[in-house]
Amino acid sequence: MYFVLFCALACLSTCHCHLNAKDGKNENHCGLLKQWLKSSLVSVEIIKKGFHREVVTTVELSPDVLSGVRVLLVHRWPRGVFVDPYQLASVSNQSDWQILLDSAIDLEVPAHKTVGFVTYVYPSPDGQTPRSLKVTIPIHGRYHEPSFVGETFTSVDIEPPELLLWTEKCTQLNNKEPHTAVDAPCTPDNSSTCSWVKLQHQQERGPMGVQFPVGDGSLVTPVCGGTLLVTMLCCVALSKHMWKHRIIKL
Repeated sequence: MYFVLFCALACLSTCHCHLNAKDGKNENHCGLLKQWLKSSLVSVEIIKKGFHREVVTTVELSPDVLSGVRVLLVHRWPRGVFVDPYQLASVSNQSDWQILLDSAIDLEVPAHKTVGFVTYVYPSPDGQTPRSLKVTIPIHGRYHEPSFVGETFTSVDIEPPELLLWTEKCTQLNNKEPHTAVDAPCTPDNSSTCSWVKLQHQQERGPMGVQFPVGDGSLVTPVCGGTLLVTMLCCVALSKHMWKHRIIKL
């Protein structure tokens, strides 16, 4: 009886030590992941002019980051811009990154009739993550409602992307400040969800404003009236010409 009890206690003690060691390793990997995230840098630049721009994101990872750590950039786009899925597919095929959209994109609707969307960018999804990453995403401005107060441009704020890190060795994340656990797709095919580490308040700089031209609403009546007048004059002139040269047969 005592021998059986002793064996059971020894087994429980061994399992408890094993679980403690496993939890300690998990905590160590999660702690390293948070340190690497804190020491990584993200910079964003918007180039080109007009309705067609490019958002260039550069990520400088901590030099201590080990292999097996994956990177995810989460862009939260406003409704004033859109991305072309077909263009993105072509660009990503020529680059070392892949992108996932959270919803379908309508290329034709104006800004006031749509909502924002999210893109998930996976640099080097199938290979080892390099220390320095650069991702260029082409964006396009949507048409906006005309202004009735004399403004010729409208500003659209582009938020910097969120940098997320993940490793399979960190299985239990907590939401202790300044880090938080974020559920996001593990891969671009969106087949499963993983818990990624995110550093809150990553960017000290705020959103970047992009200027897009808008129409002058006060000119709607004169433009419509002028267009109608020119159309009527052209019709009269054309009818007179056809009658003069007997092009019209009665």
